[in-house]
Amino acid sequence: IGYEIAKRLGLEGANVMVSSRKERNVSETVENLKSIGINADGCVCHIGNKVDRTQLITKSLEKFGGIDILVSNAAVNTSMGNIFETDEKSWDKIFEINLKSSFLLCQEVLPHLQKSKGSIVFVSSIGGYVPFELLGPYSISKTALISMVKSMVPECSRRNIRVNAIAPGVIKTKFSAALWNNEDICDSVLSTIPLKRFGTGEDCAGAVAFLASSDASYITGETIVVAGGMQSRL
Repeated sequence: IGYEIAKRLGLEGANVMVSSRKERNVSETVENLKSIGINADGCVCHIGNKVDRTQLITKSLEKFGGIDILVSNAAVNTSMGNIFETDEKSWDKIFEINLKSSFLLCQEVLPHLQKSKGSIVFVSSIGGYVPFELLGPYSISKTALISMVKSMVPECSRRNIRVNAIAPGVIKTKFSAALWNNEDICDSVLSTIPLKRFGTGEDCAGAVAFLASSDASYITGETIVVAGGMQSRL
């Protein structure tokens, strides 16, 4: 999802700084983006590490002179199964990365976004609205992320920054393989999706590009569901 978002924003004219915990992922992504004409650079960053977060922001400023858009896409899930069998370590890790570290990155980049009247887009999940039974703590963290977007609106608005999110459904990625790689589970999940297909990174990228653009200049505090019609809310 993150790669497709970076690609879409780059194709629409953005200078792109990508990050990952692994150097190989960063270098391969930058090479791929540059090969299609995108002005891109990258930085190794574990979002849970303050030094890494600061380095990511510093390198972005040095390379491109400012920051207009922040897309916070990093997430983990360290537990799958009965929610009451989730250990404390998993709870801590999920909330540290999916919520707390995303907030801290946003907090640090806020002054730079203020200079450009920028935009923040978080990547939540359909699980934030309708929890996945086998992904309880992950789903709860994504509900909290949707709430965090709402909570940020007053202060971000005073700084002329818009803050929104997308809530992807089941997107066919390595991260969600447990939901589509097993035939029985796959059929069960597809039965809940009116469009009868799993989503793609490109589906998510289009929604993020819209929220980050001037076309969405009067939209803030919202979460766009990108889930093929899966039930999410009234």
